[in-house]
Amino acid sequence: MAQSKVCVTVRATTTDQLRRRRDAAVDADLVELRVDGVEDLDVSGALKGRSKPAIVTCRTAQDGGSFDGGEEARRRIIAEALKCGAEYVDIEWNGSPDPRITKHRPRIVLSSHDFSGRPSDLADRYFAMRATGVAVVKLAVKAESLMDLVPLADLGCRARRDGEQAVIIGMGGAGVASRILADRFGACWSYAGDAAPGQVDPDRLIREFRFRELSDSTEVYGVLGKPVMHSLSPVMHNAGFRAISKDAVYLPLEAADVDDFFGFADAFRISGASVTAPFKEEVHRRVRESDPIGKRIGAVNTLQRVQNNWRSMNCDVDGFLEPLLSRFTIDGWRATVVGAGGAAKAASVGLVESGVLTKICARRQEQAEEAARLSGATVGCFPVEPNSWDLLVNATPVGMTPQVNESPLPASSLDGRLVYDLVYNPSRTLLLKEATKRGCSTLGGLEMLVAQAKRQFEWWTGVQAPNLVFETAVKNGLTSIAE
Repeated sequence: MAQSKVCVTVRATTTDQLRRRRDAAVDADLVELRVDGVEDLDVSGALKGRSKPAIVTCRTAQDGGSFDGGEEARRRIIAEALKCGAEYVDIEWNGSPDPRITKHRPRIVLSSHDFSGRPSDLADRYFAMRATGVAVVKLAVKAESLMDLVPLADLGCRARRDGEQAVIIGMGGAGVASRILADRFGACWSYAGDAAPGQVDPDRLIREFRFRELSDSTEVYGVLGKPVMHSLSPVMHNAGFRAISKDAVYLPLEAADVDDFFGFADAFRISGASVTAPFKEEVHRRVRESDPIGKRIGAVNTLQRVQNNWRSMNCDVDGFLEPLLSRFTIDGWRATVVGAGGAAKAASVGLVESGVLTKICARRQEQAEEAARLSGATVGCFPVEPNSWDLLVNATPVGMTPQVNESPLPASSLDGRLVYDLVYNPSRTLLLKEATKRGCSTLGGLEMLVAQAKRQFEWWTGVQAPNLVFETAVKNGLTSIAE
């Protein structure tokens, strides 16, 4: 099981609030007290009565914090934390010796943050910091790609083999794997909270991702896309793995491009992945083995490693049709699909094969023509003409969190029978709300997401997802997002 511990970062605006949030971190192994935002700071009071080891951190805006009281005041805060018995204090490395380091080495976390990217002198910086003899060296750098994490893991694992304590983190969406798979990065602990880009909520880290149960033998799956931090796929698949007692974890994998993903997947032996925008078509072109639907559409949404190769498939069509046909009889209807990407192609294929007269409408005429050719649909005008459809399918990301106040069509265009929005977060998009007001029936993308995920899960594991596990997990996930 994981050697890495969980350090929960706690922020507040008052000392009393800081103490309460500190004490609420019951699942933490240790707590980082971020005092840089506390207006009535009482260092002794912040530490008094703690039940967990504490790191006291006072970070300036330049280093990702909010302290603006001057360097001398910040030094006094750190000195007081040491005097009051803090197990650790965090000191930012500025490249030169600091007398505080020499005197308090066993209690110092020496940090270096780079929000511009991964520095070329990463290893040299680590060794210079390590030479000071501090307890823990922390390097946090912005990850522009998944492959940026590979040298971080190499450096962290080398430190662990040498008996050194280090935390080497990739910040941002692309860096999330370094936080969840902290043990594979040689980290003595992983920071959880909301204080830095890409930090994971402590409850998600421990319960959803089962942080303390992960080991070198744990299989790794994920959702490939950009962006993917909004995705509800991790909450579903991790719940599924837990339900069947499978030693596996499913992560957000925010890649720079397809090459970036496959390089990372080889380095970390990724077992499988869901594929979402904007990579469905490119992944299909890269993977030789695909199912008939994937070949027809020219896009896939699922990958599985087979020894040193990959196979792929597309379950978008089945996932799209299942909630639609279980609720509505669409024989004789006219359908308009808005968009021309992988999701639009899948929806169009499903509708055409169901005998529905289908048009594809997209801003780019050439893309609409290609999607129509693949699916057997025709090309319609964009914007969508009035009185031209019974079923409208939004297969674009317009309206997805955080752009919740956007809609792919004006409300005046919503004059058909049913609007099916493939966006699932939020579950009630602006398009669906406006469609309801106009008297249309509506269907959201959440049920399609669940139907797809169940097929992916069975394809990977050979086991059907237990009844209602995915549905319950995704509803809980949306509730957490709303809160």
